[in-house]
Amino acid sequence: MAAVRIMGIINVTPDSFSDGGCYQDEVSVVAQADALVAAGADLLDVGGESTRPFAQPVSEIEELRRVIPAIQAIRRRYSLPISIDTRKAEVARQALMAGADMINDVSALRHDPAMIDLLRTTEVPVVIMHMQGTPGDMQVEPVYQDVVGEILDFFRERLDWLQGQGIDLRRIVLDPGIGFGKTLVHNLLILKNLSVFSTLGQPILLGHSRKRFLGEITNRQVEERDLATAVVSALAVAQGVSIVRVHDVASTRQAIQIAEAIGAV
Repeated sequence: MAAVRIMGIINVTPDSFSDGGCYQDEVSVVAQADALVAAGADLLDVGGESTRPFAQPVSEIEELRRVIPAIQAIRRRYSLPISIDTRKAEVARQALMAGADMINDVSALRHDPAMIDLLRTTEVPVVIMHMQGTPGDMQVEPVYQDVVGEILDFFRERLDWLQGQGIDLRRIVLDPGIGFGKTLVHNLLILKNLSVFSTLGQPILLGHSRKRFLGEITNRQVEERDLATAVVSALAVAQGVSIVRVHDVASTRQAIQIAEAIGAV
């Protein structure tokens, strides 16, 4: 069983659903990076635009103002991989120049046509995520006939398109987009069938941390969902997920250690 990598989240936004407003300056960003790395994070994901349900987009200038100093501060302190969570090509380009090593695009490269041009000039890994609709409307009334099958078809289309654009598919990571245009049942079906996505031959990233569906099941508020997040992380290990993206690294690290130990015997 391949070791799962833990991606620690640092949202430098005022309005993210879990940690919005927590990391607004270099001191707080570095302190959070220190905490995540000490807890066992393998890589860090920095985002400057909230993609929670009904979030409003921010300007390119504002997003750059938020993320570039944060990435620079983390890079001065650590050599571990940094991911830039953005839909904008110019933000991704400047983030890579500032020290980022990976692009995490929740729009699966559909938001900004210039993103594919940037990919041709780099060799960094890229996460493409499935989302029905946009952050502004994705949770209004998501409907699927076959949520797993439709996500698979979406990924096949994206991979074929990327290959046609000359992009090496070994760079591509797939994220089924838990909570992005999905109901509780949709999310549970995705989690139940995570291993199906691995049949496409790409690494799978799971971004489930503290999300609303966990609260619907456990009746816990956002800040009380780390245990539930860790449980899902452990279950994901058995289905071949390569990366879990979480807010609380310590609890997820312990859960994964147990899951990997069981899987090794």
